[in-house]
Amino acid sequence: MKRTLLLLFGILLTVVEISAQTEEAVLRPVTASYTVGVGSSHLADTYLSPINYNGWSASLNYDRWQTMKFKPQLWVMNMSFGVDMDRVLNQSGNAVMWAAGLRASWGMLHRWDIAKGFKLGIGPALNLELGCLYLDRNSNNPVSAKAAVTVGATAYAAYNFRLCRLPVTLMWQPSLPVIGSFFSPDYGELYYEIYLGNHNGLAHCAWWGNYFKLDNQISADLHFGATALRVGYRGRILSTKVNNLVSNHFTHQFVIGLSGEWLSLNPRKAISPNAKRYHALFE
Repeated sequence: MKRTLLLLFGILLTVVEISAQTEEAVLRPVTASYTVGVGSSHLADTYLSPINYNGWSASLNYDRWQTMKFKPQLWVMNMSFGVDMDRVLNQSGNAVMWAAGLRASWGMLHRWDIAKGFKLGIGPALNLELGCLYLDRNSNNPVSAKAAVTVGATAYAAYNFRLCRLPVTLMWQPSLPVIGSFFSPDYGELYYEIYLGNHNGLAHCAWWGNYFKLDNQISADLHFGATALRVGYRGRILSTKVNNLVSNHFTHQFVIGLSGEWLSLNPRKAISPNAKRYHALFE
């Protein structure tokens, strides 16, 4: 019995040691970007006004990519956060509507190395959005709140090549929610009524028939050194229709910022000379 326990204990130590060595032999750099987006906004929300409003939009964005701990050659993780601000006018230019929002998403994508420098990935993503619209000429009910939790699909295609001697990474990333839940009051319902306790019918099942959103981004990372310059385009389409209320929000933005790879190392552990790096986007 004692010999059996010693044998099992020895096997366990061997497995733990092999696992530790395997973990040390894998490096997973983080690809992160910090960008600013500026462009046009086109907004219509019948809860506040039946008129279309047009103006400018701006955003701050953070994106993080990294291969997963399990099977890093096959799976990557993407996390993003954003802050949006829009200022739009009616056709006469005498009424201003403001839009502000926060968004966050997390996705896990299965990826394929199609060819040298060319990667494709697709997988599920969880999306969270909070925001509001404010129309200053509506003295009785000037605010329209926005909130949504959705699950959908996200994908990316990244191609690494050289333009003369300059390394460049081209990337396309679409994101499309499929199902979830979003907030909307009833037609003509005041938020004061909701405050007094009228909470029925505020949450609605989101699907393509009443909630359609497409986030599309195309970018190029110009690797001048350890840090890259990112330039690109981002377009967002959001259209909802429920309780006889229609809301359409379209934005087109030029995106510019910085991106790069960072690697966190444990100073108590030596890096194996045979360590293999798994890059999420860059080569």
